[in-house]
Amino acid sequence: MGDTKWLNDDEMALWQAFLTAGALLDRRIEEQLKAESGLSHVQYEVLVRLSAAADGELRMSELAADVLTTKSGLTYQITQMEKAGLVRRRSCADDVRGVYAVLTDKGRARLEGAAPGHLRVVRANLIDVLSDSQVRVMKEGLEEVVRELGGA
Repeated sequence: MGDTKWLNDDEMALWQAFLTAGALLDRRIEEQLKAESGLSHVQYEVLVRLSAAADGELRMSELAADVLTTKSGLTYQITQMEKAGLVRRRSCADDVRGVYAVLTDKGRARLEGAAPGHLRVVRANLIDVLSDSQVRVMKEGLEEVVRELGGA
């Protein structure tokens, strides 16, 4: 324990605020999406990633990494979304193990309907709470954390 670099008061306050803010914001987003569009936060993020991808499709393994979930967790979500007609799966022509998730017209329409409410919650509970300089500092700090952790 002598070599342990403990958090000082400011560092501990930052850590606790980060955990609390993240959990509360995620809960608020989840509630809003479920109530207004019938989507979970993960499902919304799947639709966002697919809509931004070329031809509206991504390999399942890439999509799982993009939405920060496990392959089995993504498979469950895609199954639910497929039943709702929001996505479909297609096999990869050059890799028998590869499967793509493909955005359907219904999925694109659901995303377009859900986006304004999602943006409203993100703005009201994060962006508009902070000053422009706080947004810049948080963005730069969190981008550094993502780089350090090997994220995109």
